[in-house]
Formats: sequence, C-alpha cells, structure tokens
Amino acid sequence: MLEEFKKFAMRGNVVDMAVGIVIGAAFGKIVSSFVTDVLMPPIGLALGGMDFSELFVTLGSGSFPTLAAAKAAGAPTLNYGLFINALIDFVIIAFALFMVIKAMNRLKKEEAPAKALEVKSCPECLSEIPLAAKRCKFCSASLK
Repeated sequence: MLEEFKKFAMRGNVVDMAVGIVIGAAFGKIVSSFVTDVLMPPIGLALGGMDFSELFVTLGSGSFPTLAAAKAAGAPTLNYGLFINALIDFVIIAFALFMVIKAMNRLKKEEAPAKALEVKSCPECLSEIPLAAKRCKFCSASLK
C-alpha cells in the first residue's frame, strides 16, 4: 500500500498540481496585499477618504464606529467592504491567469497538419492507392 501511495504521489501531474497550488496561494497573497495596501487606498481617497475595509452594516442592535469595535462587542455584521476587496482580488487574479494562459497558448507550437496522401484510383477496382504504387494493393492490378 505504501508503494502504491509513493507511485501516486510521484506521478508528474500530481507534483505539477501541488506546485501550482503553492504558487497560486502565494500569488493570491500578493494580489490581496496589492488590492488592500496599494490599490484601495488611492481609490478610497478619490472617493472622499473612504476605507472599504471599514464598510459594514450592523445586523444587531447598537451602533459602532469601526468594524473592530463591532467585532469586539460581538455584534453580527455584514462586511460588504471586505467583500468588495475580495471581489477586486478575484478580478485581478482571473485577469492575470487569463494573460498567462493566453501567453502560453501563443508559445505552444502548432502541430503541423498531416500531409494529405496524394492518391489515384485503380482502373480495375476503383480503390484509392498512392501515386507511386505500381500495383493495386486491393486487386493486384498492374498500374502504368
């Protein structure tokens, strides 16, 4: 059983998938940091100093000045600002993947189409045979 597991774990596509998942997770963290720390502050500033991560609605009773205060009080909140950040993360990651796949498809060599075999018809049985043939492989008729 251990030997079977070793064969499974060492197959090329399993290892490739594991590497892809690790790189994807790291890329996701980079994009999240980019959105949260670089992209959203200027957008918030342009919209009048708005901080998207602080946009929330309290579902319970009470009013809280910040999301941290609401969470500290144990109040249920609807954090739509964090959702907006996550949505922007997703769009950026999806666009980046689209560009990577598009570049990979461009680099992939196109397979040459198979050469069409030039054929002629046998005068006896009307079968298609190669032009260079001297005898029909179906009826053995001599070809000139």
